[in-house]
Amino acid sequence: MDAAQLGLVEAFTGRYLQHERRLSPHTVSAYARDLADLVKYCDAQSVRDWSALDVHAVRAFIAAQHRRGLAGRTLQRQLSTIRSFCNWLIREHVLGHNPAQDVRAPKSMRKLPAVLDADLLASLLAIPGDAPETVRDRAIMELFYSSGLRLAELCSLNLHDLDLAGAEVRVTGKGAKTRVVPVGRQARTALAAWLKLRGGIATTGEAAVFVGTRGRRISPRVVQGRLSYWAQKQGIGRHVHPHMLRHSFATHLLESSGDLRAVQELLGHADIKTTQVYTHLDFQHLANVYDGAHPRAKKK
Repeated sequence: MDAAQLGLVEAFTGRYLQHERRLSPHTVSAYARDLADLVKYCDAQSVRDWSALDVHAVRAFIAAQHRRGLAGRTLQRQLSTIRSFCNWLIREHVLGHNPAQDVRAPKSMRKLPAVLDADLLASLLAIPGDAPETVRDRAIMELFYSSGLRLAELCSLNLHDLDLAGAEVRVTGKGAKTRVVPVGRQARTALAAWLKLRGGIATTGEAAVFVGTRGRRISPRVVQGRLSYWAQKQGIGRHVHPHMLRHSFATHLLESSGDLRAVQELLGHADIKTTQVYTHLDFQHLANVYDGAHPRAKKK
């Protein structure tokens, strides 16, 4: 494709996704990768401009990606990217209709998110020590589990987002959407302990709740590394990542309340179908209880 056609991709990812829709850099990068695959395929098939993209070309692209071994969920994501791009091209009067609208990706089994049970979580959160880094890490993990935050949401928290007296935190999630979620008692205690030490570490004018050893906003990579470190230190016996604490929050809350809509709101999911994966986890837990307890289900 020529420079003008590639420029449309850059305008879509930059001007539209990043600035108009205000999507996270991680999400924008995912869109860009998907469209780079499509551009590469179109070049190989001599589709020289976007106005020539039709339903047959989209179907052939998805089939080629499937032959490469891409999973159903990945293909569904790529189709979603193409649909969004084509809708934008329609808005920009490049296309007259969306050629990806009725194309469907092959289905695949949805992988259930990994969670920690309550006992393992208690072991993880009971980290010893009162060094500033330890106090900070304890507050981070308690907040993850208490309020179900995403990694990017936690790292972007500012001091004015926290209301410990009101037991809540204001979170800016995907698409720059804001939600207010509760903060549990133990998380509030851990946060209060950290805030007492934070002032002596944070650089002047730094607004971030969580800062690193240099006094600047903590990076996602550092948070991931600290969770992995504490999981090993506490003998959890498996890799622990921030999203696992979010998954555990959602699963344990759903098991106790059964209120799917409330869990959807707390997680900040735009579509309840995204939240419904946790009903499968809940059923899996019930099935395991049944298999271990029912006289007719027990293995001889």
